[in-house]
Amino acid sequence: MTRILLFNSSVAHGHVGACAQAFPLARLGAEVALVGTVRFSNHPGYGSFRGEISAPAEITALTEGMEAIGALDGLDGVLSGYLGSAETADAVLAAVMRARAQSPGALYACDPVIGDHGRVYVRPGIAEILAAKALPMADLVTPNPFELGLLSGTPIADFAAARKAAMRLAARLRPGGPRLVLATGLALAEAPAAAIECLLADGETCFRVRTPKLPLAASGAGDLAAALFFLEFLRTRNGPAALSAMVARLFAVLEATGAARELALVAAQDALATPRHNFPAEPC
Repeated sequence: MTRILLFNSSVAHGHVGACAQAFPLARLGAEVALVGTVRFSNHPGYGSFRGEISAPAEITALTEGMEAIGALDGLDGVLSGYLGSAETADAVLAAVMRARAQSPGALYACDPVIGDHGRVYVRPGIAEILAAKALPMADLVTPNPFELGLLSGTPIADFAAARKAAMRLAARLRPGGPRLVLATGLALAEAPAAAIECLLADGETCFRVRTPKLPLAASGAGDLAAALFFLEFLRTRNGPAALSAMVARLFAVLEATGAARELALVAAQDALATPRHNFPAEPC
């Protein structure tokens, strides 16, 4: 069984952050240990929310508690997402290092949650910590187009620019690791208006998958994509195969979600496990 330690936001209502990841990972046979970086009533995109950011001491205590009972031994991977605050971000990265000390073979996937559509929506200091500390630790990063451009310093105007940015970003990841950059949600100038793409690069090779663009905007899709790809890669160690499988599962969930504001994960669990579409990854 694939074992993953997950650091991400937890919401009481909806399916974003860890709530878009833990169930699908478990449904596909992974064992997930979750440390919430925030505890919110709902996704802030609703316009209002209540709740708290997890204190750094809480992150540390939970990780130490798992270490004390051997729960950090034998991990296959560690995945981080929304970090809440700069102080919590530092605590999470320290916890990642603690986990990998106990499981030296574990890969670290960082979903660098910073913003979207040209807007930074995380607290001050988080983007800088991700760039300076998280990227050099990570084996895999999963930015959206805005985050890809911001972290690579390359404006994403077309596919060639996205490819260049992903290659540049891959070079900043942990030496000796897979150094994978998965860029999701690419709707670029030269692609058909009814299409959307994902790009996977390791600094030397590049693969892409194009799918029809469904008429919905579902919060949590990026979180789900990061988790699905990470699980597939941990199991196969094959980037293009993991990309193709992730896109097929994600597309199946989005099809089932329809016009809902959140991902219909429970209703779509059969489609998640056995998607009916196949989207081969092609060299680019």
